[in-house]
Amino acid sequence: MSGKSTNHYNGLLNINKSAGMTSHDVVNRVRKILGQRRVGHAGTLAPAATGILLVCAGRATRLLEYLVPGVKTYQGIILLGRSTDTYDSDGETTSEADTEHLGRELVETAMEAFRGDIEQIPPAYSAIKRNGVPAYKLARKGEDVDLPGRPVRIDSFELLEWSRPKLTFRIICHSGTYVRSIAHDLGAALGVGGHLESLCRTAADPGRWKPPSASRRSRLRPKQRGLNASSIHSRMSLPTCPG
Repeated sequence: MSGKSTNHYNGLLNINKSAGMTSHDVVNRVRKILGQRRVGHAGTLAPAATGILLVCAGRATRLLEYLVPGVKTYQGIILLGRSTDTYDSDGETTSEADTEHLGRELVETAMEAFRGDIEQIPPAYSAIKRNGVPAYKLARKGEDVDLPGRPVRIDSFELLEWSRPKLTFRIICHSGTYVRSIAHDLGAALGVGGHLESLCRTAADPGRWKPPSASRRSRLRPKQRGLNASSIHSRMSLPTCPG
């Protein structure tokens, strides 16, 4: 008789991702904590982004096909006047422009074009594959990456705070939307360029999943691996988990 445990965790974890980790890093850490391989996430967050990352384990991975296409809410900051090759603050500067003429009303008017059903060109530095190779790998080699535009839906895009050249925004968008592209394209529409300075996913399937509060976090210790599917709403914040 094998001594290998089959008492696996089956459930959904609402993880508050820290900056600096890839979504795959999070999955690997959860696998280590749980001691099981069957783990997946419901929607990639860029390494620099923070906030909600839904992770399913065990039999709950069957939920991923329903969670991935969901609606997500983000809050972030766009810096106007500087464009980068990655469309975020990690990239190399490709252009700079003066923003002294920009005002709140002008920015809000430009934002209107990014609501509803729009066509968006994803960033060259993305995981979208071209001829079987992730675009970001080609871009890092200096190759030209021309990705086709694709339809995305933006339910809401609002300006929360304006402090030239930065704007704080909230966006509610559907699966497949690159918020980095929204930042880049808004800067282009204003004629000054721009990039995404910071981003936090604040809700997934708005009204259902929000970042776990400190009072509701669990450390998910090894002895808790026997939790079953009834624990589907278990929450944890990754930084509190033992490594």
